[in-house]
Amino acid sequence: MESELGFLVSVLVICADITAAVLGIEAEIAQSKQQQHHHARQQHPRHTGCGRSPSSGAFSEGVAAMVLLSIVHVTANVLGGCTYIRSKQDFTRATANKILAVALLVISWIFFAVSYSTLMLATLANSRSNRFCSLPHRWFFLVGGIFCLGHGLVTSGYYVSAIAAKKEDKENVQPANTSRP
Repeated sequence: MESELGFLVSVLVICADITAAVLGIEAEIAQSKQQQHHHARQQHPRHTGCGRSPSSGAFSEGVAAMVLLSIVHVTANVLGGCTYIRSKQDFTRATANKILAVALLVISWIFFAVSYSTLMLATLANSRSNRFCSLPHRWFFLVGGIFCLGHGLVTSGYYVSAIAAKKEDKENVQPANTSRP
């Protein structure tokens, strides 16, 4: 039962991150179409406000991708548990699965930070507010989407290795209260 749940969670993590990546890529396409439409309509090169044309479709798809990415990241970290190594002595006694889980947890957070921040920058650049006029927005949805794919693979690997490390820890623990006859 536990292995079936692990497989299901891994597949859901990967599918949700693929969906977030697709949303990011679709947002990039919507943003590009809006810019092409804006440039085709302009006959005279003049700047009104900040001279950009935000795409509401790109904005909403960017928000959806960020929300989905956050849900996946939190879910995998909560279900995978807190895998850590406190000291050098813990490191020398740790199993390969535990070391792998810790490494993938760190890499997962890096992928999350990069993908979330690039999606956030691109989404803010497509907001209607003029406060974000100076934000760069070129290719950020695409980069965020690509990092979402990497996040899915790394996070799924983290979840599987964390569950395997927990299982090994349970098997290696000797009962403290063994009564002798």
